[in-house]
Amino acid sequence: MLKLKFRKQHSNMVNYVDPVNIIDFLFQEVVLNLDDMTTLRKIKDDPKRQCSELLTLLHRSKNQQAFVKLYAAIQRESEIQWLIDSIDNVSRQEIVHLVQLRYISDESGEP
Repeated sequence: MLKLKFRKQHSNMVNYVDPVNIIDFLFQEVVLNLDDMTTLRKIKDDPKRQCSELLTLLHRSKNQQAFVKLYAAIQRESEIQWLIDSIDNVSRQEIVHLVQLRYISDESGEP
Protein backbone atom coordinates (compact mmCIF):
# COMPACT_ATOMS: atom_id res chain seq x y z
CA MET A 1 0.00 0.00 0.00
CA LEU A 2 2.82 2.42 0.86
CA LYS A 3 4.44 1.73 -2.51
CA LEU A 4 1.25 2.83 -4.26
CA LYS A 5 1.00 5.94 -2.09
CA PHE A 6 4.51 6.90 -3.14
CA ARG A 7 3.59 6.30 -6.75
CA LYS A 8 0.73 8.76 -6.34
CA GLN A 9 3.22 11.31 -4.95
CA HIS A 10 5.90 10.68 -7.62
CA SER A 11 5.72 14.17 -9.18
CA ASN A 12 5.88 15.88 -5.80
CA MET A 13 8.93 13.83 -4.88
CA VAL A 14 10.73 14.54 -8.15
CA ASN A 15 9.94 18.25 -8.16
CA TYR A 16 10.46 19.11 -4.50
CA VAL A 17 12.83 16.61 -2.87
CA ASP A 18 16.60 16.84 -2.82
CA PRO A 19 17.42 13.13 -2.64
CA VAL A 20 21.01 13.29 -1.31
CA ASN A 21 20.27 12.55 2.36
CA ILE A 22 17.56 10.07 1.43
CA ILE A 23 19.94 8.14 -0.81
CA ASP A 24 22.55 8.02 1.96
CA PHE A 25 19.96 6.78 4.46
CA LEU A 26 18.68 4.09 2.08
CA PHE A 27 22.24 2.91 1.46
CA GLN A 28 22.88 2.79 5.20
CA GLU A 29 19.68 0.77 5.66
CA VAL A 30 20.76 -1.67 2.90
CA VAL A 31 17.89 -0.74 0.61
CA LEU A 32 20.33 0.50 -2.03
CA ASN A 33 23.43 -1.44 -2.98
CA LEU A 34 26.78 -0.13 -4.14
CA ASP A 35 25.80 -0.27 -7.82
CA ASP A 36 22.67 1.75 -7.08
CA MET A 37 24.73 4.33 -5.21
CA THR A 38 27.22 4.58 -8.06
CA THR A 39 24.43 5.09 -10.59
CA LEU A 40 22.70 7.74 -8.49
CA ARG A 41 25.93 9.61 -7.67
CA LYS A 42 26.73 9.94 -11.39
CA ILE A 43 23.68 12.19 -11.79
CA LYS A 44 24.18 14.26 -8.63
CA ASP A 45 24.09 17.51 -10.61
CA ASP A 46 20.46 16.89 -11.60
CA PRO A 47 18.41 16.36 -8.41
CA LYS A 48 15.12 15.86 -10.27
CA ARG A 49 16.58 13.12 -12.43
CA GLN A 50 18.39 11.63 -9.44
CA CYS A 51 15.15 11.49 -7.47
CA SER A 52 13.28 9.99 -10.40
CA GLU A 53 15.97 7.33 -10.83
CA LEU A 54 15.87 6.61 -7.10
CA LEU A 55 12.12 6.05 -7.22
CA THR A 56 12.48 3.83 -10.27
CA LEU A 57 15.09 1.73 -8.46
CA LEU A 58 12.82 1.40 -5.45
CA HIS A 59 9.81 0.41 -7.55
CA ARG A 60 11.90 -2.30 -9.22
CA SER A 61 13.37 -3.45 -5.93
CA LYS A 62 12.50 -6.82 -4.44
CA ASN A 63 13.17 -5.36 -0.99
CA GLN A 64 9.82 -5.43 0.79
CA GLN A 65 10.97 -2.73 3.20
CA ALA A 66 12.07 -0.29 0.48
CA PHE A 67 9.13 2.09 0.83
CA VAL A 68 8.95 1.74 4.60
CA LYS A 69 12.59 2.86 4.72
CA LEU A 70 11.90 5.63 2.19
CA TYR A 71 9.07 6.87 4.42
CA ALA A 72 11.43 6.81 7.40
CA ALA A 73 14.06 8.72 5.42
CA ILE A 74 11.56 11.43 4.52
CA GLN A 75 10.42 11.70 8.14
CA ARG A 76 14.01 12.62 9.05
CA GLU A 77 14.01 15.59 6.64
CA SER A 78 12.29 18.50 8.40
CA GLU A 79 11.93 20.64 5.26
CA ILE A 80 9.72 18.05 3.52
CA GLN A 81 7.41 17.05 6.36
CA TRP A 82 4.53 18.22 4.18
CA LEU A 83 5.26 15.21 1.97
CA ILE A 84 4.56 12.82 4.86
CA ASP A 85 1.14 14.47 5.25
CA SER A 86 0.52 14.14 1.50
CA ILE A 87 1.49 10.47 1.54
CA ASP A 88 -0.66 9.80 4.59
CA ASN A 89 -3.61 11.56 2.95
CA VAL A 90 -3.65 9.46 -0.23
CA SER A 91 -7.10 7.91 0.02
CA ARG A 92 -8.06 4.29 -0.26
CA GLN A 93 -10.09 5.22 -3.34
CA GLU A 94 -6.98 6.64 -5.04
CA ILE A 95 -5.09 3.42 -4.26
CA VAL A 96 -7.89 1.29 -5.70
CA HIS A 97 -7.83 3.44 -8.83
CA LEU A 98 -4.05 2.94 -9.21
CA VAL A 99 -4.45 -0.82 -8.79
CA GLN A 100 -7.21 -0.87 -11.42
CA LEU A 101 -5.04 1.11 -13.84
CA ARG A 102 -2.18 -1.29 -13.26
CA TYR A 103 -4.45 -4.28 -13.87
CA ILE A 104 -5.80 -2.75 -17.10
CA SER A 105 -2.25 -1.92 -18.19
CA ASP A 106 -1.07 -5.47 -17.47
CA GLU A 107 -3.99 -6.89 -19.44
CA SER A 108 -3.28 -4.72 -22.49
CA GLY A 109 0.46 -5.27 -22.38
CA GLU A 110 1.15 -1.53 -22.14
CA PRO A 111 3.24 0.01 -19.33
